[in-house]
Amino acid sequence: MKPISILAAGCSLALAGAAAAQDTPTLTVYTYDSFVTEWGPGPQVEAAFEETCGCDLEFVAAGDGAALLARVRLEGARSDADVVLGLDTNLMAAAAETGLFAPHGLDAPAFDLPVTWDDPTFLPYDWGYFAFVYDETRIGDAPGSFRELIADEDLKVVIQDPRSSTPGLGLLLWVKHAYGDEAGTIWEALAPRILTVTKGWSEAYGMFLEGEADMALSYTTSPAYHLIAEEDPTKAAALFEEGHYMQVEVAGKLAGTDQPELADAFLTFMTSDRFQSVIPTTNWMYPAVTPDSGLPKGFETLATPDKALLFPPEEAAAIRDAALNEWRDALSR
Repeated sequence: MKPISILAAGCSLALAGAAAAQDTPTLTVYTYDSFVTEWGPGPQVEAAFEETCGCDLEFVAAGDGAALLARVRLEGARSDADVVLGLDTNLMAAAAETGLFAPHGLDAPAFDLPVTWDDPTFLPYDWGYFAFVYDETRIGDAPGSFRELIADEDLKVVIQDPRSSTPGLGLLLWVKHAYGDEAGTIWEALAPRILTVTKGWSEAYGMFLEGEADMALSYTTSPAYHLIAEEDPTKAAALFEEGHYMQVEVAGKLAGTDQPELADAFLTFMTSDRFQSVIPTTNWMYPAVTPDSGLPKGFETLATPDKALLFPPEEAAAIRDAALNEWRDALSR
């Protein structure tokens, strides 16, 4: 009888475990690929949130930031996502127009951003400045403007596609903000310096690190990774006299979520010290709320632009298609 008793007890435990698993709610968060890598914020955020929520937090990687919006738009009300994390101010207006996102209704903290934040739907979790990153052992005198970059015939840069990548879209709007009606002319002159256009940030930055390109479109904070994680002080961001376009990354709750309370809890957690303290040394951006411990040592060495450029979300959406046509026409010649 002992083996039968043991078997029965084992079955009972298995059934109890299965029932417990069924009772555990799942919060599904769509985000970009690099967020969920082992070196990204995802693993730490998942572990920390699950300690407090009594749930299963599931991150789903969906390409780069612009690809996130495309996927959610395609899925519509059928989407499995409860929260989308990884859009930015350049995509907010287009995201809001889908009608798929719900107001967060939360008491937001005082954000440490260079701009005032009062959006009712999207909450920021980090920010930074776009910049071209280079290796000081390979480039002694980096260009100090787009025109200087154009003038240096020996330089090759790698950028991202603005149709699929938020950095790529940021560069598009950076040139447009800096040069206005001359943006098309700048792109035509810049085209010979562009080695290739990648779908997302990871591919572009990887090519730069492998020595295939002299510079890559990234962020002024990217050198912090090399300095802190690799003890490599040779990477730097070129400061341009035109100023640098900002990126503020945001998250929003889907109106069709079947876990609205968990989605709200996650957005609240996202602005907490526990989440924000992870951002500087995993996402390598400035946190939207400075952690109690401050920024990690090494961030004080980063280049800081003299001029911050940023279109309001509605204006960014309004000029996107025209700017994209200028870019596409220039690079296809």
